[in-house]
Amino acid sequence: MKRVEDYVRSIPDFPEPGVIFRDVTSILQDPDGLNLAVNGLLDFLKDVDYDVVVGPESRGFIFGVPVAYAMHKGFVPVRKKGKLPCDTISMEYDLEYGSAVVEMHKDAIKPGQKVVIVDDLIATGGTIEAITKMVEQLGGEVVKICFIMELAGLKGRERLAGYEVASVITYEGK
Repeated sequence: MKRVEDYVRSIPDFPEPGVIFRDVTSILQDPDGLNLAVNGLLDFLKDVDYDVVVGPESRGFIFGVPVAYAMHKGFVPVRKKGKLPCDTISMEYDLEYGSAVVEMHKDAIKPGQKVVIVDDLIATGGTIEAITKMVEQLGGEVVKICFIMELAGLKGRERLAGYEVASVITYEGK
C-alpha cells in the first residue's frame, strides 16, 4: 500500500542549488494521494475537540476545507494583506529575506472557540506562529496544528513550542 510520501515529487536544486523542493501538487493530482493526505490529517484530529478549522492561503485552503467539510466544521481563511473584504486583524512575520503580513476577519473566531490550524508545509513556522497570535487575539484557543509535510531541519516546530503539532510526513533536511 502506498503512503502519502510516495506521492510527493522531490525536485533537486530548486529554487537554488542544494535545496530539495517537496512538491505538494503531485499529491493533489492523484485521487489516492489526496485521499491519503486528507485522511492522514483527519486521523490526527479524531480525538480532538474543536469548533473550527483555520488555514492560510493557498494550500492551507486546499487541505483545510476538506477536513472542515468531513467533520462538519466551519473554515476560516487567512489571507495575504488586502485580500479580505471586511474588518480584519493582521500580523506581520519575518521571512528569510524580509517580512510578510497575513490577515483574518475580526469576526472569524469567537471567544472560547477551539481552533485547529491546517497547512501543507511547516518550514520555519513564521506564518503559523502569526496565525496562532491572531486566533488568540480574537479569544480562540489553538488546540492542534496539522501539516502534510514538515522540513524538520528548519526547526519550525520549535517556533510553535507549546502547541500540539503533527505532520503526516517529516523530512529531516531543509
